Amino acid sequence: MNAASKKILIADDDSSIRLVLSQAFTRLGYQVRATGNATTLLKWVSDGEGDLVVTDVMMPDENVFDVLPRIRKERPKLPIIVMSAQNTLLTAVNAADAGAFEYISKPFDLDDMIGAAKRALSRPADAEASKAQARALRDERLPLIGRSPPMQEVYRTIARLVGADLTVLILGESGSGKELVARALHDLGRRRDGKFAVINLAAVPRERVEAELFGKAEGDYGKMVEADGGTLFLDEIGDMPLDAQTRLLRVIDGTEPVINPKTGRRPNVRIIAATNRNLRGLIAQGLFREDLFFRLNVAPVRLPPLRDRTEDIPDLARAFLLRANREGLPAKTIDQGALDRLKAHSWPGNVRELENLIRRICALYGEDLISARIIERELQEPAVIQPGEDGPVTLSTLVERHLSAYFADQPDGLPPVGLYDRVLEEIERPLIHLALVATRGNQVRAAEILGLNRNTLRKKIQDLGVDLTRGKR
Repeated sequence: MNAASKKILIADDDSSIRLVLSQAFTRLGYQVRATGNATTLLKWVSDGEGDLVVTDVMMPDENVFDVLPRIRKERPKLPIIVMSAQNTLLTAVNAADAGAFEYISKPFDLDDMIGAAKRALSRPADAEASKAQARALRDERLPLIGRSPPMQEVYRTIARLVGADLTVLILGESGSGKELVARALHDLGRRRDGKFAVINLAAVPRERVEAELFGKAEGDYGKMVEADGGTLFLDEIGDMPLDAQTRLLRVIDGTEPVINPKTGRRPNVRIIAATNRNLRGLIAQGLFREDLFFRLNVAPVRLPPLRDRTEDIPDLARAFLLRANREGLPAKTIDQGALDRLKAHSWPGNVRELENLIRRICALYGEDLISARIIERELQEPAVIQPGEDGPVTLSTLVERHLSAYFADQPDGLPPVGLYDRVLEEIERPLIHLALVATRGNQVRAAEILGLNRNTLRKKIQDLGVDLTRGKR
C-alpha cells in the first residue's frame, strides 16, 4: 500500500497544530482528515476510516485516554500516536497502557512526528516484535523505564511532586535509578530552566565536602550557588560528614546565609537528596543529624529494586540495546529465552547492573541475536573448582573475581570513593542473615557464632537493614 492510499486522522483542539500536521502529511502524499474534538474522531474510527490516528490528550469534550479503550476495542490493529503538552512520566506510561503506538511530547519536532507516523504505517499489523520495538523507542527517551505496579506508584508520586517545590528524599538501593528520579523531578518541574547541580557525597573526600557545597575561594562559589534558580541534588546523603550536615542545616534554616555574588541574594534552590543507607539507623548511631533528616524527608520517594519489578526487564533490556546502538555499539536484538534468564537473575546491582551487562554483550559478542546461552555465560557464578586447580577456590579468590568485574563495569575503571566500607557492608549483610537463618532468628546464639556482642549485632542488623523475618523458618 503506497502513501496515497493511506489516511491519517488528526485530532487536536489547537487549529495551528492541525494545520501544521495536515500540511506535512499531505506533502508526503498521505490523505488527511483533521478535527478539533474526540467525538468526531471516534465517529471516523467507528466508520472504518483511517490507517493511523494522531491525537492530543486533552480535548474539549473528552480526555483521549477515555476514548482510546473504545478505539482499541473496535479497531485493535489501528496504530495511535498520542501527543501531549503535559510532559510527565505518568502521561507517557498511560499512553502505553492505553495501547498507543507512540507518545510524543509537545512541543514536538516535526521530523520526529513524521518518523513515528512512517513506522506506525509500515509495521505489520499484528507483529508483536514491532510493538516491542516501538515501545523501546519510546522508553529509550524516557528518564525512567517500566510499567510494573511498583513503578506506576513511583510515577504517580513524581507526578504529584513536579508541580510543587518541596524538598524530596529518594530512597533506594545502589543502581536503582535515584539520580534519574531526581532529574525527572527537575526536568518536568517549574525549575526545568534552571541548573541541575549534582554532588555525589560518596565520591567526594570528606574534607572537601563543605568546599564542594559552599565554595572556598573567590570565583569558586560551590554547588549551592551554582544551583541558584534550579535544583541541588545531594546524592548518597548518608555519606555526608557530621560537620557538613550541621552547616547544611544552618544554611537551610537561614541561620548561616549563603550569598550568590552574582545576585547579592540567597540562592533559591530546591534540594533533592538520595541515599541507599538506613538513615534512621545512622541517626541511632549518632552519624546523621535527626533534625536534618526531618528537613530532607519532606516528600519521600521509594524506588523499588529491580528484583521487585522483574516484569520491567524486557522493556529495560530492549531500551538499553537501542541506547547502546545510538552510542555506537553494534545493533542487536534479544530473544525470549534470554529475557526469561534475565528475569530469573537477582540483580544485586539493579538497573545499572542490567545496563552494564547489555553494553558489555553489545561490545564483546559478534552475534546479532542475544540468546539465553550468552546471558547464562555472562551471569554465571564462578565455579567452585577450576580446571588445573588442586582444590576449592577460596572466599578471597571469589571476592577478588567479583571486585574485578565490578571495577571493569565502571566507566573509567575507578569506582566511587568509600569502596572499603561498602564492600565490608556487602559481606556483613549476608553473613549476619545466614547466622540468623542458622539460629532460627535467635540473636543471642547468632551473636555467639559471629563472635559479636549482642548489642553490636543489634546495631548491625538495624544499620544494614537485615530483614529479621527472613532469619526465621
